[in-house]
Amino acid sequence: MTDIFESLEFETATEIEALARLAYELRENRNAILEHHGVADETALLQRIQSGDVAEHPAYEHYLAARILADTRETVRTALSARLLEANRK
Repeated sequence: MTDIFESLEFETATEIEALARLAYELRENRNAILEHHGVADETALLQRIQSGDVAEHPAYEHYLAARILADTRETVRTALSARLLEANRK
């Protein structure tokens, strides 16, 4: 298996690794919040809140946190993709 970092400068490899780690941690934290409520996504959690299946508080705060984590992860993934494309052009 090819090591994707072997042809990169140290700083570039470190930056890519940090972005990948951050994306992973954001995903895992979002999953932990959703798992706590037994749902697969934020929409399902919001529906459970609206139907009264779960208490509004702290479930709504958990819903917001999951949304923020998902949005932030997408931003990080976009930055990671751009950084990988840039690194592969060199």
